[in-house]
Amino acid sequence: MSHSMPARRAARRPSAARRILVIASALAALWPGSARASIFHGETLDKIAGVLAWIVLIIVPIVAIVAFWLVHILPEKIAEKKHHPQAKAIQTLCLLSLVFGGLLWPLAWLWAYTKPVLYRMAYGTDRGEEGHGEQAAREGGPEPPDDEVRRLKARLAELEGKHPARPATGGV
Repeated sequence: MSHSMPARRAARRPSAARRILVIASALAALWPGSARASIFHGETLDKIAGVLAWIVLIIVPIVAIVAFWLVHILPEKIAEKKHHPQAKAIQTLCLLSLVFGGLLWPLAWLWAYTKPVLYRMAYGTDRGEEGHGEQAAREGGPEPPDDEVRRLKARLAELEGKHPARPATGGV
């Protein structure tokens, strides 16, 4: 057994020719060769570098600012689309998020997707006014049906008949 062990080790060792081949290929890979950094030369290369510098200095920041702004108004747009009753507050949080570098943006995103449970308990609906207040007032809003108006007027007259108006007192 001791006789076969050195034979196995010798079989695993690379030969001298193989070692030289590995070293030569490593040196060839590391040897500096002629490299071309660009397909352009001279004046053309300078002109293209100047144009790229202006693009990077002017156009890229403008595109980045617009993209940042568009991403930060997404919660506002979602809230408006879902007729969220607190859409104006979400819009304000989006604007504040722009000022604070995007730190409040995740809160606005979560708020836009939440169901306003307490609002529903207070007002009986989880949807905001159509057009969010000012716009509905400008457009006049939807008119209620005539039969509903007549029914409400009759109910009001009935209630006023049960509880007559109190006479105004002169002094308190």
